[in-house]
Amino acid sequence: MEAETSWTNYPYSYITYVPEAESYREQSDDEAKVETFSMDSLLPDDLLERILSFLPIASIFRAGTVCKRWNEIVSSRRFLCNFSNNSVSQRPWYFMFTSTDDPSGYAYDPIIRKWYSFDLPCIETSNWFVASSCGLVCFMDNDCRNKIYVSNPITKQWRRLIEPPGHRSTDYTAMSTSVNRANQSNRAVTRGNRTYSVSIVKSKQVPGNFFQWDLSIHLYSSETMTWTTSVNDVLSGWRGGNESVICNNVLYFMIYSTGGSDHRHGLIASNLSSIGSSSSGILMRSFIPMPCSLTCGRLMNLRERLVIVGGIGKHDRPEVIKGIGIWVLKGKEWVEMAKMPQRFFQGFGEFDEVFASSGTDDLVYIQSYGSPALLTFDMNLKYWRWSQKCPVTKKFPLQLFTGFCFEPRLEIAP
Repeated sequence: MEAETSWTNYPYSYITYVPEAESYREQSDDEAKVETFSMDSLLPDDLLERILSFLPIASIFRAGTVCKRWNEIVSSRRFLCNFSNNSVSQRPWYFMFTSTDDPSGYAYDPIIRKWYSFDLPCIETSNWFVASSCGLVCFMDNDCRNKIYVSNPITKQWRRLIEPPGHRSTDYTAMSTSVNRANQSNRAVTRGNRTYSVSIVKSKQVPGNFFQWDLSIHLYSSETMTWTTSVNDVLSGWRGGNESVICNNVLYFMIYSTGGSDHRHGLIASNLSSIGSSSSGILMRSFIPMPCSLTCGRLMNLRERLVIVGGIGKHDRPEVIKGIGIWVLKGKEWVEMAKMPQRFFQGFGEFDEVFASSGTDDLVYIQSYGSPALLTFDMNLKYWRWSQKCPVTKKFPLQLFTGFCFEPRLEIAP
């Protein structure tokens, strides 16, 4: 297995790297007599800073351990600006938990195809709710659901949000977050230019009535540092779940039939610009059916396109998975992008009807709950590929595996 990098706390000087074994040859007598010098000593700071800014993000941390000069450069605010402005694409990473009780795990870099030992800030157990956008990751506890943190997992900077309104004891909760990318063209690194929002969708059964469910949507703005309740509604024959995502200032979340419908799942689109609406039945006016009978669905924002990765159910037994498909929403119609080839589907071994999947930019990750195997799909190239084997191992038959993807960024702060 390839060497691992041990990530510790920010700043760079505290990050250690275990290098790969390299082969060395003995120097000849002629070579030993040649005086050597460092080429970077000839470069001014601004030029060296520009060169280093084109390194992959994992190599930035290695560069900080080379010497004092390099460490000062990669730790500077100006470097963060250059790093965020360069043309090198930092593809989204995938974090995989090592166990259900421990929030530590491994992060996968698809560019250099390596796993890194990685500790997350704030989160206490792996069953917390997780949502990510543009380098920020939002965590919420799964018990009282009042501990909400926004963090940059690379720099370990974090902020705790005030408690959202509404009932604590909800039956189902979905969380999503979105960073404002309106100023991304100039790639400013100041916190004020990267505002973000967090949405919480709460669903609670109406007492004594399984057919009706109270549903409310709560929004947090980093500009005002306050929560607002945008929607209060009652769903009949449907309930909320734990899947939601924000695309182009529209909140999409999945709903699940409680009876009386031909559809097992559905999608609701709520415009976040409409604040304070409480009209009865307003949510179902934006109902969008699923592309086919799904065993489960995972929503994600890929370059402001709503994408769903779903388990395709058998025609005669819709609760039994027979494959996995990927669709993009255009208007109110789903357009199929890909179906997982059977050799990859069978490569997971036993595949449950529910699974983990997340993505950003143009990369989708798919993981079975019963295995640490991780599959990627490039939306541009239409290319399926297994990741490098994860260091996580299965220790007992009922062990569950899960994870999420995030963008590795240095310049963004919560």
